[in-house]
Amino acid sequence: MTGSGPAADSAPPADPVAGDALALKVTARPRPGRWLAVAAAVFFAVWLAYTVVVNPNLHWDIVVEYQFDQRILAGLWVTVQLTLVSMAVGIAIGVLVAVMQLSESPVLRVIASAYTWFFRGTPLLVQLIFWFNLALLFPVIGIGIPFDGPKLVEWQTNAVITGFVAALLGLSINEGAYMAEIVRAGIQSVDPGQREAGESIGMSNRQVLTRVVLPQAMRVIIPPFGNQFISMLKTTSLVSVIAGSDLMTVSQHLYLANFEVIALLMVASIWYLVLTTVASVIQHFVERRYNPAAVPVRRRVLANLVPGRTGKGATA
Repeated sequence: MTGSGPAADSAPPADPVAGDALALKVTARPRPGRWLAVAAAVFFAVWLAYTVVVNPNLHWDIVVEYQFDQRILAGLWVTVQLTLVSMAVGIAIGVLVAVMQLSESPVLRVIASAYTWFFRGTPLLVQLIFWFNLALLFPVIGIGIPFDGPKLVEWQTNAVITGFVAALLGLSINEGAYMAEIVRAGIQSVDPGQREAGESIGMSNRQVLTRVVLPQAMRVIIPPFGNQFISMLKTTSLVSVIAGSDLMTVSQHLYLANFEVIALLMVASIWYLVLTTVASVIQHFVERRYNPAAVPVRRRVLANLVPGRTGKGATA
């Protein structure tokens, strides 16, 4: 028996919008100016690439010959070492100085502020040259009683402060000043109630900092830290002024010997591009790790528009 009474007539009509996807018809406005700008940009990029590639004075054969030369690779490894060690030491200094800046002690705040003021206010090149010529100020360095007291152990400064060590000192101490400001901003971005909550359950100041504040501050710290790391990869090229055996120093030594200046600079530039690209990719995934709310745009749109879908169930 088929239902034909009032009950059947009162049945709700089927929802025409329900389904796996919500059909949206959007008509884009014509933008001739944008297409003209895109065409001009593409034309310029193609022309520039063609001009560089076919330029007979570039000597691509020399670029290919030296790209994987053992001396270039050795300089590349020194550049990587300088970057990693300098950033590690700079982070340690930055965290310490940032904590000092936020301390309740005015003496610690003044010392930390003076450190960041001086090393951010003087050029890095000057600092590198200073550390490399430290023997002019202190011919001998040692460990002993201060204020001209007897020394227990002494070393010749020139034997200790090599080009590599001077580069590490200059890069690390300079980077520490910038990381201090980044870490301080990250710590101050955390709600003060988080610290109070940690203290209320009996945590010490160190535990509150390492277990409560810093993990939350990482979301703010990571993006500028990634930028600083990429900048450090390129900043190591300044070490060439003190013969630090890095990639740029080796490239200079080679083109001073064979006069292939542009070709060797291209070799160094290609390797710097490779390093910065790898660092940029790593930075992207680290930011995603510390910011899980950064869901792809398409997934968010589907989660909001498609009935029955959630953020996790929406297809990427």
